[in-house]
Amino acid sequence: MFTQASGGSTVSDSYILMDYILSERMAADADRRFKLEDVYATRGLDYFYGIGSDLPIEDKLAYWRDMVKVNFDHASGIMQVTVKAFEPAQAQEIAKFIVDQSDNLVNSLSLSARNDVLRAAQDEVLAGEARLSKARAGLRDYRDKSQEISPEEGAKLAVQLIGGLEGELTKLNADLATAKSQMGEDTPRIRVLKTRIESLEQQLAVERQRLGAGEKGTSAANDPNAPDVAGRIAEFEELETEREFAERAYTAALGSLEKARIDANNRQRYLALFIEPTLSQMAQYPSRLLNAFLVTLGLLFAWGVGVMGYYNIRDRA
Repeated sequence: MFTQASGGSTVSDSYILMDYILSERMAADADRRFKLEDVYATRGLDYFYGIGSDLPIEDKLAYWRDMVKVNFDHASGIMQVTVKAFEPAQAQEIAKFIVDQSDNLVNSLSLSARNDVLRAAQDEVLAGEARLSKARAGLRDYRDKSQEISPEEGAKLAVQLIGGLEGELTKLNADLATAKSQMGEDTPRIRVLKTRIESLEQQLAVERQRLGAGEKGTSAANDPNAPDVAGRIAEFEELETEREFAERAYTAALGSLEKARIDANNRQRYLALFIEPTLSQMAQYPSRLLNAFLVTLGLLFAWGVGVMGYYNIRDRA
């Protein structure tokens, strides 16, 4: 079976996968899935290769590492996994199990790396969204309180209104002076002009107070804490500046999130299986001829040592 961890993986990822295949966790999972003591139980001529019974996990892990071999080619990044068992079908099933577990591990690593990349960017977006909402709420509260969209525009309208009232007041004063030169103080026209002049002066005073300190015509005498035009403009500009900055920060955070999402997609890992676990047609282990030769050689060596020892003792006697 040949596998490769691809899609932005590194050599360290392959080493992680190798360690995982030969780890205690993999051995324990395989034991729960296949019952290693049953799969590798002692049988027939394979007596010396059996796993035994009632073994602790440490012994099972050592036996697992004898039955499963992992080779990694640094040049190609290809990993070869060899599984030994007494039955070909059992070896193939265990190899498929290793592939499935390894695939789950690679997917988990990929998801973890993707979440790590996105988490910081998402936090920035949430913080920017909260700041923008707060800035907009502050601006809305100011407009509800002041009853004006922009204090600058309100000030311009107030100045225009005061200018118009002053122009009309100047005209009425001129008419009053002309009338006084032609008629007495108690004539109806003069009384009308004086009444209109008093009304305009009162309205002009109210508009000047509103321009200087007011909110909806509230005078400074009635509300000494009411801000003047300059104060309202400064407050509005501060709120508007905060809103604009919050919008730019939020837009930048969205851009960073999109870039982080692209980077996260580039860091995805997946397990590419080049060759499926195969079913062996011929037993490869144990090497009976080699083992028989080694046993014969060992016996001959022991026989030779015994013979030499015997003649040595006889000569000394």
